Amino acid sequence: MTSLVRLLLRLALRVRVRGDLSPFASADRLLIVANHRTALDALLLAFFLPRDPAVIVPAGEVRGRLLGWLLSRMRHEVLDLNNPLSMKRVLRLLRAGRPVVLFPEGRTTRNGAVMKVYPVPALVALKSGAAVLPVHVRVAQGFWPSCELRVFAPTRIDGGAAGSARRRRAFATRRLTEVMQAMAVQAAPCKPLYEGFLDAVAAQGRGTVIMEDQVDQQHTYGEILRMSLAASRLLRRHTADREVVGVLLPNVVGAVAVVLGLSAARRVPAVFNYSAGPLAVEGARVAANVRTVVTSRRFVQNAHLQPLLDALPGCRLLFLEDLRAGFGPVDKLWLAGFAMRLPRLAISRQSTLDAAVVLFTSGSEDRPKGVALSHHAIVANVEQIRAVFDFSPADKVLNPLPLYHAYSFTAGVMLPLLTGTRVNLFLSPLRYRAIPEVAYKRDCTILFGTSTFLSFYARYANPMDFSRLRHVISGGEKLSPEVARVWMEKFGVRIMEGYGSTECAPVISLATPAAFRRGAVGSFLPGVEYRIEPVDGIDKGGVLHVRGPNVMLGYLRYQNPGAVEAPRSSVGEGWYDTGDVVEVDQDGMVFICGRVKRFAKIAGEMVSLDMIEHVAHEASPDFHHAAVLNVQDFGGETTVLFTTDERLTRGRLLDAAKALGTHDLSVARRLVYVRELPLLASGKIDYVTLRSLIEGDAIKRLLAAAMANASQG
Repeated sequence: MTSLVRLLLRLALRVRVRGDLSPFASADRLLIVANHRTALDALLLAFFLPRDPAVIVPAGEVRGRLLGWLLSRMRHEVLDLNNPLSMKRVLRLLRAGRPVVLFPEGRTTRNGAVMKVYPVPALVALKSGAAVLPVHVRVAQGFWPSCELRVFAPTRIDGGAAGSARRRRAFATRRLTEVMQAMAVQAAPCKPLYEGFLDAVAAQGRGTVIMEDQVDQQHTYGEILRMSLAASRLLRRHTADREVVGVLLPNVVGAVAVVLGLSAARRVPAVFNYSAGPLAVEGARVAANVRTVVTSRRFVQNAHLQPLLDALPGCRLLFLEDLRAGFGPVDKLWLAGFAMRLPRLAISRQSTLDAAVVLFTSGSEDRPKGVALSHHAIVANVEQIRAVFDFSPADKVLNPLPLYHAYSFTAGVMLPLLTGTRVNLFLSPLRYRAIPEVAYKRDCTILFGTSTFLSFYARYANPMDFSRLRHVISGGEKLSPEVARVWMEKFGVRIMEGYGSTECAPVISLATPAAFRRGAVGSFLPGVEYRIEPVDGIDKGGVLHVRGPNVMLGYLRYQNPGAVEAPRSSVGEGWYDTGDVVEVDQDGMVFICGRVKRFAKIAGEMVSLDMIEHVAHEASPDFHHAAVLNVQDFGGETTVLFTTDERLTRGRLLDAAKALGTHDLSVARRLVYVRELPLLASGKIDYVTLRSLIEGDAIKRLLAAAMANASQG
C-alpha cells in the first residue's frame, strides 16, 4: 500500500528529489529541517526521502480522513514543538538511529519569509550532535503541478555549550534560524529580472492590481506586461543589443515599464539622478558611456530640466511621447497576437550574470560612480530581504523614494513586482504633508523612507495617517534615535533600520521583528559573508568588507568610461570595502560606528563626526545637525557643526556629551547656524555642499559669528 501511495503522489505531483543524498547513508544521526508551506509537505518528505524518516507533524494539522489515512501509511509523530517535553521524544528517535524530519517553524507559513523558529528543534540539534540537513519543499502550481525536494549541504549546530541555559537556547535558535533563512535564499530560482517578472505575472494573475502612482491610476500585472513589451519593441529600433541606455524619468509606473522593457530587450538601463544637477548627470553619462537617453517632454517641462538636457552633448534623446506616436498597426498586431500570448518568446535571452541596471552612488562625499548590478545581484537581494522580512500580497507598500536610488529600485519596486506585494509610487519624497495623507487614504501597510524624510513625515502627520502601517523601514542614512522615539510615541510604530550600499544592490543587513535591537541595523542577510579589518586609532569596531551574491559586478568611473572595474578590497578579489566602521556583537547584531572618511584625528584621538552629530541631537533633538571636517591652513583638523538651532551653544553640547558619557572632543569646535541643511533627493545630507561652504568665502563670515557665539557659550 505504501508503494502505491508513493507511486500515485509521484504521478500526480511529478515529484523529483535533487541534491547530494550521501548524508542519508553516512550520518548516524540525521535531523532533517524543512520549510512548511502545505499539509502535503509531511507526506512528500516521508515517502520520497531515503531511510524512511520519522516525520514530526505539528499538532493541530491532522485534519480530514484522507490526510489521517495517508499519515497512517508512514512513520510519524504528532508533537507540539512549543512543549519542551517533545524534545525527549525526538532525541530518543535520533539516538535510535532513525532520521527525523522537523518543521522548525511549527506551522504552515504564509509566504517566503522564515517565521518564528521554535527553540525545541534547535535544542534537539544542539544536544543530539546530529547532522542538520536542510531540505526545501517547493510545489509549483499550474495545469499539472510539480514538486521538488531539494537537499542542501548538512551542517551542525555546536559551540553553544558555554553560558547559561537561556544563552544556549538563544544561540541554538539563532543558528537554526540562519540555516532556514540560508536555505530559503539558496532554493529561490534565480532568473533574469524580466523572466522573474513573468513568473510573478503567472503566479499572481494578469488581472491582479500591483502598482499605482501619484495620478491614482491602478495598474494590473497585465497592463504593466503590455506596457513593458511595447516599450521593448520600440526601444529595440533605436538602441543596440546590450547598450547602456540612460533613463531620465520620474517615479511613475511608466518609468518602471521602460526599465522592464529595456531589460526585456537586453539593454541595460542607467537610471539618472535628475536632481543632482547637470554636472553630475553629465559625469554619470560619461562614466556609463551612455549614448541614448529615454525621457519625457512633459516631465522635462514640469521639472524644469531643460538645462540638464543641454548638458548632455552628443546624446540621442528619445521622448516617450514620440515613441508612442510611432507604435503603428503592425506593432499593435505583434503585441496583441504574439507578445501578450507568448511573452517568453518575445524577449531576448540573457544570463543572470549580465548587467541588469546601472545605478549611481549618491555623491554625498565624492563624485558619483556608476555601479553595474547583475540580474543575479538584484534577484538575490530581493530573496535575501524576503527570507527575513514578512512581505505578502496582502500588504501595500508606499514608496516615495526616487527610482534612481538603489534602496527604491530593489526594495521599493523590484521586490513588490517579484513577490506580488502591491506598491504605491509617489513622485517625490519631499511632499511632507501629502505623503502621510496618501498612506491614510490608500491603507498602506509598509513605508520606505530615510531618517530625515521620516522625521518630516512625523512632524506633519496626523496620528491616524499611519494607523494602518505594519512596518516602517528606514535606510540610506543612520536612523536618528529621536526619530525612532517620535514614531513610537506618536504612531505606535517601531522603525526597522536597514544598512547597505548601492554596491550591494543595496541591502546588507536589516532589522526585523525577530532580530531587533535599539541602535543596531539588524543582522547580516543570509548569504552575506563579512570581515572586519581593524583601523589604527579606532578601538571600537573596524572597517567592514563584504562578499555575497548581491555584490556588484563593478564600478564605472568617469576616468575610464564604459569599463567595469570588478570589486576588490584588501581581503581579496570579489570583496567590497564598504568604508564603514562597524561592530558586531555576540548575537550577530550589527552596529554602525561611522564611515572611515567621517573620522577626524584631533589631539591625537580619532573622533567620529557621526558621534558629534549624535551629541548635537541629544542637546537639541527638535532640530537638524550635520558635522564636517575642516582642514585648516596650518595642517590641523577641526570640526564644524552646521545646525538649524540658532540657540545651540557649545555649553549645551558639552552637557550633552557628559550625559552620554563621551569625551569633550565629541563636541564640535565651531557651530554654524543655517536655516535648513542641504539634502540630496535620496534624503541624505549633502556633505559636499557643506564642505564647499567651508572652502568658500561665505564660511569665513559664518565662522567668525560662530566663534563669537562659542565664546559666549
